[in-house]
Parts: sequence; structure tokens; C-alpha cells
Amino acid sequence: MAARRSRVGLTARELAGYVAAQTVGAVAGSVLANLMFALPPVTFSQTQRSAAHLWLGEAVATAGLVLLIFALVRTGRTPLVAPAVGAYIGAAYWFTSSTSFANPAVTTGRAFTDTLAGITPASLPGFVAAQVAGAALGVVAVMALYPSRARPGGGTAQEPAADQLAARSRRGANRPAGVAALTANEESATA
Repeated sequence: MAARRSRVGLTARELAGYVAAQTVGAVAGSVLANLMFALPPVTFSQTQRSAAHLWLGEAVATAGLVLLIFALVRTGRTPLVAPAVGAYIGAAYWFTSSTSFANPAVTTGRAFTDTLAGITPASLPGFVAAQVAGAALGVVAVMALYPSRARPGGGTAQEPAADQLAARSRRGANRPAGVAALTANEESATA
């Protein structure tokens, strides 16, 4: 996105290192989990996950994850990214048909375990393609909803529509009267 055009962010070499580290970590995690449950270290999954409805679920999971991360970053709430990602992946496990792998490295790692969490190696290309498509949709959504970055001192260079809605919500404009009144009382009590 804009970071790549302005030459900030990861270099290609750094990106390759992150991809390798994530993939090795995911595979090692599957091997470790297999060993903890007295399974052979590597048992390639037999769980077929090759269907359009699963790919759609994976695209939705990945698009939502990308949107969540960049929405928090672009609104100056970067410290919330880690817990929000954990909460999102936990929730997306239940609200998507694919159980939300949402990361090609994780998908690859899950091929190394023949447990409920696994995915047969033959299903990897479809899942990764869905994740790439979902990531692209997530980036498009970020650019539409959050066209500018957060300023170091707070706020953004221009107030995107999503930020305006969030600000109204924080003020109680989009809440039922009782909830808005409770929130206003809590805020005045802590001030």
C-alpha cells in the first residue's frame, strides 16, 4: 500500500525472513503438538478441505483479519492489535465454515498433523489462494474505510467515514438512550 510506495516497511529480504520463520514455526508447532499427545512427530493430515464454501469462509476470515489489523493501526490503536487478533481468530473459528486458518504459514503447519485441526496437503493450494484473495479484499476495504494513517499525536490527516462513525459511537450517538446515558455516567465518574 502507501508504505511500499514511500519505501517504509519491510524489505523483500525481511519479508522472506518473516515468511520462513512463520512457516518453520507453524510446522514445528504441529510436530510439538503431535508429540505432546503421543502421536508420531509428523502425521500428514487426511482431512479434505477442498470445497468452494470452505474457500469462501477462508477468504472472509482473512479479509476480516486484515481489516481488523489495519483499522486498529490506522486509528492509532496499535497496542490493541495482538489481543484483537487473538480474539478475532478465536471467534472466526466459530463463524466461518473453514475454521479460520487465515495465514498460509498456519495452513502449511496444519498439514503436518492428522488431527481435527489438520488439512490434507492436497487442499493447501485452494486455501492459500482463498487467503490471498481475502487479503486483497481486506486491503481494498482498508483503503476505502481508512484512506489515511493515524498521526503520531492522534487523529488522522483526514477523517475517514469509519473514524467518524467510531467517534460518534464513543460519544453515544449510535447507542440506545439507556446505554449512552450509562456510558456518559461512567466517563464522568472516571474524569
